[in-house]
Amino acid sequence: MAVQKSREAMLARAREFMARVPFLDGHNDMPWVLRESAARGDVAAYGLDRRHPETDTDLPRLREGQVAAQVWAAFIPTSAPHPARTVLEQIDIVRQANARHSDILMAATRADDVAEAHASGRIASFLAIEGGVGLEGSLAPLRIWHAAGARLMTLCHNETLDWVDSATDAPRVNGLSAFGRAVVRELNRLGMIIDCAHVAPSVMHQVLDITRAPIVFSHSNARALCDHPRNVPDDVLDRVKANGGLVMATFIPGFLSEPRRHWEKRFENEHGVFDMAALDVARREVATDPRAKVGIAMVADHIEYIAGRCGVEHVGIGSDFFGEPLAVTEGLEDVSRFPWLFAELMTRGWSDEHLAGLASGNFLRAFRKVEAVGSELAATEAPCVGTLASLDGPAAEDEREAARAGSREGQST
Repeated sequence: MAVQKSREAMLARAREFMARVPFLDGHNDMPWVLRESAARGDVAAYGLDRRHPETDTDLPRLREGQVAAQVWAAFIPTSAPHPARTVLEQIDIVRQANARHSDILMAATRADDVAEAHASGRIASFLAIEGGVGLEGSLAPLRIWHAAGARLMTLCHNETLDWVDSATDAPRVNGLSAFGRAVVRELNRLGMIIDCAHVAPSVMHQVLDITRAPIVFSHSNARALCDHPRNVPDDVLDRVKANGGLVMATFIPGFLSEPRRHWEKRFENEHGVFDMAALDVARREVATDPRAKVGIAMVADHIEYIAGRCGVEHVGIGSDFFGEPLAVTEGLEDVSRFPWLFAELMTRGWSDEHLAGLASGNFLRAFRKVEAVGSELAATEAPCVGTLASLDGPAAEDEREAARAGSREGQST
């Protein structure tokens, strides 16, 4: 009984803290969930202001979770048949939501918008582009996305592109091609945050070498605690402090726990195509197999590891809620549950000052520096204009083929 009362008191303290200090979540895939729903991207038909128990995100539960700022990912699969158009359709979903629910969401493009939205009782609504496939090999869309309100770009998703290697795919260009380096420079000039959440470690290092502004990992954890390729290795974490950026811990179970990661690989190998029968088996195993169990304490463990390695000023939270009921961490099942994570950290002795940085202060500090660098560069540098063909050319194609050959040789040994 005493333990229960202590937990309730800590949760009350967390709620009081979050009422004072704005909390920003760095990554949520609601636009894709809404696109794939029966509403097919029609925000009015979907009813974002109603509870949707079949998924993890809606406006009522964002309110319950005391979310003051949300970064929405305009995600598209790398295999999308019309990627440039599809990115614009994803941007449109976020803009629809901002317009239709302007009493709750405030379209946000500046770091200072978080305080303004919080003071008005609304949620600052930021737009991110997840994956550079929508560029279709041209730098020009970066400026269009920026004009539409995008302020963050994840360079790639789970698949390698012709100009950037993914963490979860075979390399083609040993990091970034000339076009990829131009993307980094133009994002700096535009004042857009570069997100390295999905890139290979080689790209992480190359971006850190090139960028003139802080970067973020919007939804990644510590590879030392869970050896998933999407997580950030120690030698990269050791460079984040000098860059001024941050790593935003995510709630995806396979990125948190080694036993869960191996359970997922074993399950995928045994069941192959994930049909309804496999889904039923997975639900039963998640409920009963201790290897599949992942709890809120593991998220706190990753946050503390990242803070210990990079400094407490260089960690944030990027949930990566994406509507999949199996891909949830116990205690963090939907967007209403953020206060429980802050309560967990309070039980571990985190001060209000450090929690304020985690909640939004660290991200906003980095964002303001990105804005300042963008303003300086926009006044002194012309836009980067070019295409994959014009910037990489035949010599770069030879380099890509050599990288692919090396990858094939490595896989055969």
